[in-house]
Amino acid sequence: MGENSEALLSILRLQPVVPVLIVEDAATAVPLARALVAGGLKAIEITLRTPAALDAIRAVASEVEGAVAGAGTILSAAQFDEAVEAGARFIVSPGATGDLLDIADESDVPFLPGASTASEVMGLREEGYEVLKFFPAEQAGGAPFLKALSSPLAGTLFCPTGGISLANARDYLSLPNVVCVGGSWVAPKALVEAGDWGEITRLAAEAAALRG
Repeated sequence: MGENSEALLSILRLQPVVPVLIVEDAATAVPLARALVAGGLKAIEITLRTPAALDAIRAVASEVEGAVAGAGTILSAAQFDEAVEAGARFIVSPGATGDLLDIADESDVPFLPGASTASEVMGLREEGYEVLKFFPAEQAGGAPFLKALSSPLAGTLFCPTGGISLANARDYLSLPNVVCVGGSWVAPKALVEAGDWGEITRLAAEAAALRG
C-alpha cells in the first residue's frame, strides 16, 4: 500500500463517521469543529461549496486542537492547491479527473477520489488508489452494491457518502470493504445556525459510538 494510502487510512480510521460540512459562515467553523471533536469526531471534511469554505478550513486547521481538517467537493487542481494552502490535511472529490490525479501525485496530502461504478473503481486501482469515496452512496446502489464489490474488487476500501444517516450507517460499517462513512447528519444546519454546540457534541458522540 502506498504512503498516501496509509496516511489517508490513518485519518479515516480515527472514527466510524466523517462529518461532511457545508459551512455558510466561517465564524461558526471553530465552535462547530470543537463540538465535533469533543464528541469524538476529529477528522472533519469541510466542502468547498460556499465562499466561506477556505476560511473555515484555515480557522479549524489553526485553532482547533485535535481536529484534522479536510477539504471536500474538490473539483479542480486549483481548488486542490487552495485547500492545501488553507491547511487541509486530506482532500476529497466526488469523482476523479486527470488533472486531479496529476496534482495528487505531486502532493504529500492524501487524496480520496470518488467512484460509483466498478469500471471507475478499476480505473483508480490502476492509478494506485486503494482507498476510495463511494458517492453518491445510496443513489448508486447503497450497501448491497458495495457488498457485491467486496469479492471481485477485494483490497479496495471505501468511505461511502451520500444519503447516509444514523439509521443506515451500520449497514455500511458492517461491510469488510468499508473503513468509515461520511455524513452530514451530525451537524444539522438548524443546530449550527442556533449555535447549539452541546447538541452537536451529543450527535457526534452517538456517531462515534457506531460499530459495524
